[in-house]
Amino acid sequence: MLTLAHRVRALRGWRAHALAVGLGLLSALALPPVHGLPALIVALPLLVWRLDATRSPWRAAGLGWLFGLGHFAGMTHWVSAALLVDAARTGWMVPFAVLGMAAGLAVFPALALGLARLAWRPGVGRVLVLAGAWTAAEALRGWILTGFPWAPIGMVWMPLDAMIQVSAFVGVTGLSLLTMVLLALPALAGDPGPRPYRYGAVAAAVLLFAALMGAGQARLEAYADEDGTWAEDGTWRLVGGDGTDEGMFRARLVQPAIPQALKWDAARMVDNVRHYVNLSARPGLEAVDAVIWGETAVPFALNLDDGARRAVQPAIPGGGVLIAGSVRRTPAEAPLQIWNSLFALDDQGRIMGVYDKAHLVPFGEYMPAGDILPLKKLTVGSTDFTPGPGPRTLDVGRLPPFSPLICYEVIFPGRVVAPGTPRPEWMLNLTNDGWYGHSAGPYQHFQIARLRALEEGLSLVRVANTGISGVVSPLGRVSPVLGLDVEGILDLSVPPPLSQVPLYGRLGEGFPVGLALFCAALGIVLGREKRAKSPVSLD
Repeated sequence: MLTLAHRVRALRGWRAHALAVGLGLLSALALPPVHGLPALIVALPLLVWRLDATRSPWRAAGLGWLFGLGHFAGMTHWVSAALLVDAARTGWMVPFAVLGMAAGLAVFPALALGLARLAWRPGVGRVLVLAGAWTAAEALRGWILTGFPWAPIGMVWMPLDAMIQVSAFVGVTGLSLLTMVLLALPALAGDPGPRPYRYGAVAAAVLLFAALMGAGQARLEAYADEDGTWAEDGTWRLVGGDGTDEGMFRARLVQPAIPQALKWDAARMVDNVRHYVNLSARPGLEAVDAVIWGETAVPFALNLDDGARRAVQPAIPGGGVLIAGSVRRTPAEAPLQIWNSLFALDDQGRIMGVYDKAHLVPFGEYMPAGDILPLKKLTVGSTDFTPGPGPRTLDVGRLPPFSPLICYEVIFPGRVVAPGTPRPEWMLNLTNDGWYGHSAGPYQHFQIARLRALEEGLSLVRVANTGISGVVSPLGRVSPVLGLDVEGILDLSVPPPLSQVPLYGRLGEGFPVGLALFCAALGIVLGREKRAKSPVSLD
């Protein structure tokens, strides 16, 4: 390890730059859908060694930017798929969008490494400083310029049910902090010093991993009486139960798999709605409490179009509810405004509740600096969508109260439940990932939604026009799903909330951010003590 660390630190010029970008690309493989955790286990220690070799915060920031360029290009390349839906109009933007987006997001790793370099000292303290700075920068990424907290580093553990339980305590932000500490610790094996110190760092990483897995498993066992699985008939049955359905209500999730290129084709709009209705009206409709369609499933303004509301009535169970995405418009006599909305209709086609999407997608639903940039948004129409007021709890019909989330509103940790109101009993995410085809995007989006269920201790129902549709339990269990481009319906019972709100659900995002700052401060203190006792060089 000493020889490898020395060689990595000794790199200069284009080789050093290429390694930084390559390590970023490698780290992206650890995220869904590849789940290549060994890639990150390799990348992070090498990144620490390259940071050792920098001589100023500016050079460290440059290293962070190059690493981030590779990381985000590998992580968000799926954005190109959206531009190829209408390739004749937007296909030329693909290389600029992929590299431009990666270059912009790379500012956050640059900030993290630049700040970490200010307090960079030999020893374990530098690992804590890097972990704290990285996590704080990730949290900042969720707020700056409306925020884009997509696929934080803590998501690398999604295949391990026990490990992701940690997010119930500290959120995925806190899990990112622990991930950085855990996977950067082995870098100390490349430091000068006695073997017990160097290999003790690797042992500490192994012990931390075991402790986190143990804590997660203990949580699963603590909630064993509330844990369960879905039977073949879609009922929710507790692990130690008597086989009865323990779900709060039964929902029919409808996925028509209409290609994005045909979704807004004016000649097909009526047929598309009819397709939704026919799928919804399949046998068993009267056995469900709610039928749920995806984002903008109805291309007509349900608040103004009486004919559209009558047309969807056959899809609504008697005494039940249809929840569907649709546009909402102002009346003809008023200045034009449109919203990306969720409507709840009773079996007579009457509107019972409406939610307007609050967190709009830049360049997709509105154009930032539209008066300056000579570009049009990707979605149909020239008018920007209007944002709604924010999270709220809807209470409609015989359904338990729920928190509605449209599309990427689900990616924002700590902002999926309305504050200061009666707590919802489940969450609903309507989305349309048809823009992104079979790329990594839909898989990452689904796993992000899964984290929100864990953090809040609430079931999350997810309905997508082209997939992935399914239900996530409060402990992160995943129901049978409708995969990408699979047409069909799922009749599933929705599990009740956990008996106790998770720690993260009570304290919110400020808690893990505070932990990250404390971790960085502790690293600074340890680094100063180490330097005072033994001013060892890493060269």
